Amino acid sequence: MLDYQPLQFKLDSRLARLLGVHTQTRPVIINSLWQYIKTHKLQDKHEREYINCDKYLQGIFQVNKMKFAEIPQRLHPLLMPPDPIVINHTIVVEGQDAGKKTSCYDIEVEVDDTLKQQMNSFLLSTQSQQEISSLDTKIHDTVETINQLKTNREFLLQFAKSPQEFINNWLVSQTRDLKVMTDVVGNPEEERNSDYFFQPWSQEAVCRYFYSKVQQRRAELEQILTKAN
Repeated sequence: MLDYQPLQFKLDSRLARLLGVHTQTRPVIINSLWQYIKTHKLQDKHEREYINCDKYLQGIFQVNKMKFAEIPQRLHPLLMPPDPIVINHTIVVEGQDAGKKTSCYDIEVEVDDTLKQQMNSFLLSTQSQQEISSLDTKIHDTVETINQLKTNREFLLQFAKSPQEFINNWLVSQTRDLKVMTDVVGNPEEERNSDYFFQPWSQEAVCRYFYSKVQQRRAELEQILTKAN
C-alpha cells in the first residue's frame, strides 16, 4: 500500500462512473462533484445553499435534496482506501538458472510537482510581485496603443476610400454628438430654414402651444384668487 501525500481515496463504483474519477484526493473529488452539479444545474434557484439531486445522485446519496455543507459528511461512507499495488511474481528455487533471472516492474507514483513550488515562491516574492505589476502595466499600455492605432487606421482607410462621403458622415456624427453633449432639443440646422415652419404639423403645434399657455395663465389666476379670498 502506497503512502499517498496528500491522502487519496477510492470512490464508490457508482460515484466513480458518474464523475469519471477513480482514485483522487478529497478536494479533487469534491470539486468534481461540484462541477457535475453546475453542469447539470442542480443548485436550487431559490435556496442556493441546497442541491436538488437528480436520479443518479439520489441513488448514491439516498436523498432528494441536500445542503452544500452536507457534501463532505455524505461523501465519507463512499470513500475507501486506494487499491494496493499487486505484483505477480513467481519465485523459482530449483534448477541451475534459478538465481540468474531478473524481472523489472514499473510502478507509477505521484509526487509533488517541483515547478509548482517554484511558481509559489516566485508569486510570493515581493520583487516578483513588483515585476508582475510592471509587466501588467506594460501589457495594458501596449493594448491601448494597439487599439488607438487600429482606430486611426480605420479612420484613414475610410477617408481614403471616399473622402466626400466620409466627411459628410463625420459631420453628421459630430453634430449628433454635440447635440447630445449640449442637451439641444430639435434640429438647429433644419430650424434655420423658413420652410421648416410651413410643414403640416406647424399649425397644430402653434395651437397646442397657445393652449398650454392659456391653461398655465388660468392656473396662476385661480391661485391668486384663492389666496385673496
